[in-house]
Amino acid sequence: MPDPKLVLPKGTLIPHHIAIIPDGNRRWARARGQYTLQGHKAGFEQAVKLGRAARKIGVHTFTLWGFSTENWDRSPQEVNYIMKLYVRLIDDYLKEAEEDQVRLIHLGRKDRIPKFLLEKITYAEEKTKHYKKFVANLAIDYGGHDEIIRGVKKMIHDGVSEAEIDKKLFEKYLDTKNQPYPYVDLLIRTSGEQRTSGLLLWQMEYAEMYWEEGHFPDFSVEKLGNAIVDYSRRRRRFGGNDSMEHLKFKPQVIAKLEVNWWRLSHIPEGTKFKDYAMNHIKEQWGISKSLAKEAAVLMAQAFVEGEGKKWKKAQRTMKEFYDLIKSEAKLAFEPALAAKLQVNLWEKAQSQETANLTDLDITSRQLVSEVYRISDLQAAKAAHLMSLATLERSLAKTGYNDPHWQKAEDYLEKYYAALKDRVA
Repeated sequence: MPDPKLVLPKGTLIPHHIAIIPDGNRRWARARGQYTLQGHKAGFEQAVKLGRAARKIGVHTFTLWGFSTENWDRSPQEVNYIMKLYVRLIDDYLKEAEEDQVRLIHLGRKDRIPKFLLEKITYAEEKTKHYKKFVANLAIDYGGHDEIIRGVKKMIHDGVSEAEIDKKLFEKYLDTKNQPYPYVDLLIRTSGEQRTSGLLLWQMEYAEMYWEEGHFPDFSVEKLGNAIVDYSRRRRRFGGNDSMEHLKFKPQVIAKLEVNWWRLSHIPEGTKFKDYAMNHIKEQWGISKSLAKEAAVLMAQAFVEGEGKKWKKAQRTMKEFYDLIKSEAKLAFEPALAAKLQVNLWEKAQSQETANLTDLDITSRQLVSEVYRISDLQAAKAAHLMSLATLERSLAKTGYNDPHWQKAEDYLEKYYAALKDRVA
């Protein structure tokens, strides 16, 4: 059976360097009544699939931490099995690496690795040393502190003077020396563990972290895609200023405007719907009156199409709306995806007498993450408040009226406050 293809939304930002800490192989096996060694085997097989999928979408450097400097404390049987698995991994992978021009690099100590594995690693490194298209780092007997200490010792051995030492020079003494992308963009750790444990301490300076609850053998290509999309939505500041100047709205004002055009009947007498929508859009996005007017026509059209359950038409119209907003507000979202998520949220809210909050939460979180380029974790609070407001709107439209409209407005105000707090 061919490996599943990694499909990402248009405009997804691909990280140069992904590092994975593959936790949970043993737990995965025990949960299935299997020997722990079978868990390691399943994990190794999954690692090959993930590396292959990552290359196909343009990830240049893929690092897998297979054995730490502390893992020697495990039973001799388990350690020996893992070392033999690495020999098999290299044997099975080497031909593919040559075809795809992948340079194989070992990270970690070489003095404690069994001779049969060290010879295999040395052969693979020599065989692929001229390849530049991709890099696959295999961290065996690796520790972050150990790497830095070894680097310092090498500098002392080479007689490097204090005056010569700087960041650029020190990087030449690390295991990732001479790699085009030594710094990790995205770290993924499985099995619910939320720490780096020292992997690439120096190179992880500004890495984005992604924590996966499932065990590594279950970390599929699709889940890798989810992690990359989540990474793509983050605004990486690198210590600099990244404020969003357009988020100057007042949560109380914008919530009232939005609920009133949700209700239609509460728009002030003599005010056209599109004019009211224009004020709402101008307040929310901080854009010019002329552009807000143009965007309001599209929003009004999409809203009416959605009320009539003409979802495809609504989605096309919302894409035009988001195209306008993106160009003015200087945001990095993909208009087609934002439109799809927005209309999907409307559809879900209308599809049942009482919308499912959990289902709404998922779509709301994806929408907030995409438009404002923040992680799913960062979007969770605001998205939940958006879902609650949408749910109250759904209840109000079934005939419960004013109490639920007021709750919808309250939740919207809290949503916009949470959004400003997170993004501005």
